[in-house]
Amino acid sequence: MVQTTNLHQKVEKVESGTLLTPGGFQSGGIHSGLRYKKKDFGLLVSDTPASAAAVYTQSHFQAPPLKVTQESIEKEGKIQALVINSAVANACTGKEGLKNAYEMRKMIAERFHFPEEYVAVASTGVIGEQLPMDKITYGCETVEVTKNGASDFQRSILTTDKCEKTACYQVEVEGKTVTIGGAAKGSGMIHPNMATMLGFITTDATIEPELLQKALSLSIERSFNQITVDGETSTNDMVLAMANGYVDHESLSEQHPDWDGFQYGLQLVCEDLAKQIAKDGEGATKLIEVNVSGASSDKEARIIAKKVVGSSLVKTAVYGLDANWGRIVGAIGHSEAQVDAEACDIYIEEQLVFSNGTPCPFSEEQAVEDLDNEEVTLSIHLNEGDGKGTAWGCDLTYDYVRINASYRT
Repeated sequence: MVQTTNLHQKVEKVESGTLLTPGGFQSGGIHSGLRYKKKDFGLLVSDTPASAAAVYTQSHFQAPPLKVTQESIEKEGKIQALVINSAVANACTGKEGLKNAYEMRKMIAERFHFPEEYVAVASTGVIGEQLPMDKITYGCETVEVTKNGASDFQRSILTTDKCEKTACYQVEVEGKTVTIGGAAKGSGMIHPNMATMLGFITTDATIEPELLQKALSLSIERSFNQITVDGETSTNDMVLAMANGYVDHESLSEQHPDWDGFQYGLQLVCEDLAKQIAKDGEGATKLIEVNVSGASSDKEARIIAKKVVGSSLVKTAVYGLDANWGRIVGAIGHSEAQVDAEACDIYIEEQLVFSNGTPCPFSEEQAVEDLDNEEVTLSIHLNEGDGKGTAWGCDLTYDYVRINASYRT
């Protein structure tokens, strides 16, 4: 499948691709005893030091692994390995938690003979518990990486997720194929703010760290930052990108003729993973997409889209197959964006249900049928400008309460 931007840049989706499809990466995952049976310890390694970029949670309670990873990247802008555990978040764990995160970094660095600052650390799971370092040590000493270890790694990072999340796209740079792959986890505590759950992106492109950071930040603004499951932001949210230059081409910059194609490919990987996270929201049965057009700016459109998709009343209406467009109006009405209520049009799939400040006649039977699909699209036309934006979320079900009522126990 080939998708084309308005700049005529072609990007091809690799349907069976993973974060190991880009050249020069290996990964693995094992059961180290942190969880009862499932894999809970993963490792991703680049054959050579890779340019690195990352975004992190804006939570005031940023977990120790994120602080260690930030320190690693700030040293040289290079990362060669990522070590991660699930089950225990190592968040709100004080000085001991920070010491343990450093110890994870040190053990992997010594085992693979990397400088410590070339190792990134991530954790996910229950907040407020110290890492059982005997099991962490076992993981660091035992986990192996191979070119076929993508699924093992992807399973090792999951918590309440029901499935692995992976995406891969290829772009052309100087006539050569550059691949961008990724894996992510997340299904609860999803409401990113210049960060996201846990996402790991690999590419064999040649690019300097500061430009990779710029490309990643822009891609996340239009993808991961536009999803919400429950309005909650985690202590451990992070997206890390690694570019190891396995494909030999002139280093990418904004002046490079293939920059836009690379940026678009990166955005598609982020968007693909973000939608998978939203669809796999805890207890969810549907993916909800909200498209806003005609806003005064793209920023205003994204604000409204995320406000609507994050509304508990909109989410429950979709779950209940209730075409209650008043829930959408309510969410738009108290967003931070400027809206002319008399100019707004609202659609449930293809049906216009509200226009020019008044209800429109529509088929309830067709609306119920549309809302009963696995993917539901709500569209809002503001008729004020050229701004547009999209956000993704999921319905709110009884199972969400059940899952989170007993998450720790």
